[in-house]
Amino acid sequence: MSTAAHGFRASLGVQGRVLHALLLREMLTRYGRHNIGFLWLFVEPMLFTLGVAALWTAAKAYHGSDLPIVAFALTGYSSVLLWRNMPGRCIGALWSNLSLLYHRNIRVLDIYVARVLLEFGGATMSFAGLSILFITLGWIDPPRNILEVVGGWLLIAWFGAALAITLGALSHQSELVDKLWHPASYLIFPLSGAAFLVDALPTAAQEYVLYIPMVHGTEIVREGFFGTRVHAHYDLAYVIPFCLALTFVALFTVQHTARRVVPE
Repeated sequence: MSTAAHGFRASLGVQGRVLHALLLREMLTRYGRHNIGFLWLFVEPMLFTLGVAALWTAAKAYHGSDLPIVAFALTGYSSVLLWRNMPGRCIGALWSNLSLLYHRNIRVLDIYVARVLLEFGGATMSFAGLSILFITLGWIDPPRNILEVVGGWLLIAWFGAALAITLGALSHQSELVDKLWHPASYLIFPLSGAAFLVDALPTAAQEYVLYIPMVHGTEIVREGFFGTRVHAHYDLAYVIPFCLALTFVALFTVQHTARRVVPE
């Protein structure tokens, strides 16, 4: 093995240990060791999803298809939790972790990546756990194409992670980001595709709603889950370059913030 390859492998090992340590620290500081401890990581989103499913079922919410409301809420609200919780946790994250930057191997980006991974793990376990539970109870059918579900889920996670890191870095420079994100996230929620199928919208509205990136991932998840029962609308040629561009913005913003951050 060449010296460069050995050095790269050693760096990956250090990076892995740093992220592992940050994940453990984040879980302990957030959930502690009391009650069910870190299990709140996925129990909390499960409770949110169950609550929304119950409300939509009780209200007989109309979503423009003959799909069961429970299945519709599971695929829709789980997707919302995935892209919305990541920014919520990354905004202001650096202020509470400035002392960690005295450690040579910990960088600003590591703090955001650890939080993104934690939210991704919690939302994924919640989605998978509720899917298995509902399938076992006979409330929904198993996914028609599980790889497509995974692909759509990862696409939403990619968008959410890039958005979270961008907003997290910007929030260290301006507290307005924190003030604006919460109302913005609630305003975006009805437009995110969680509560409607794009196919049920008028043609003119479909064109505009497909400018919202998370709509594409939600449509893919539902197509993978329900197969030909839904007519999904998405455009990978739009959403993938969008996520790629947002990722570059995220990395640039983090680098800009890291140059100005002062450890405390």
